[in-house]
Amino acid sequence: MYVERLKYVIQSSVRKTSLYRRIFFVLCGAMLVAVSLELFLVRNSVIDGGIVGVSLILSHLSSFEAGPLLLLLNSPFLLVGYQYMGRRFVFLSMLAIFALWSGMFLLKPYPVLTTNPFVVIGVGGTILGLGIGLIIRYGGALDGTEILAILLSKRTRFSIGQYVMIFNFIIFGSSIFVFGMREAFYSLVTYFIAYNIIDLSVQDQ
Repeated sequence: MYVERLKYVIQSSVRKTSLYRRIFFVLCGAMLVAVSLELFLVRNSVIDGGIVGVSLILSHLSSFEAGPLLLLLNSPFLLVGYQYMGRRFVFLSMLAIFALWSGMFLLKPYPVLTTNPFVVIGVGGTILGLGIGLIIRYGGALDGTEILAILLSKRTRFSIGQYVMIFNFIIFGSSIFVFGMREAFYSLVTYFIAYNIIDLSVQDQ
């Protein structure tokens, strides 16, 4: 699964790809994620997993924007990532987070593209997966739970993928109380689609 190759992908991309190329594709990935979240998912009460999902839930419950919450909640994981994955990983991850924040802000005035749940899930999930896949492929990450899962897996018998799934089931379970059962189910299906697209995006690294 893609999270179990995250560190290897980041390290190999740093060795093989110029910094300017990595910055370009990380920015492209962040813009795709912004389009998916702002024009398909969020305003249909469909969320992503991980820290992104937590940020969206907290944003819905408060007056805070998702972007600043994403940066705030990811900060401790980025500090850990600096130690284990290097400063370029942290730089590219922060770049992705700021670009996502900016993209969502710029897209907010535009209307949601569809309310059809099949289109929201299928198209939104695919664009989300492509965006996150680009960010990971070129050396960054949007989600600190993957870093936490890597560290926990080294100290227990559970795999990285199992930890990520546990985290996300908790997040999607919590979203039932915020958005409702149907929306939580849509979020889970969207995550499954995005997860597989991400896996395809990084599998040849």
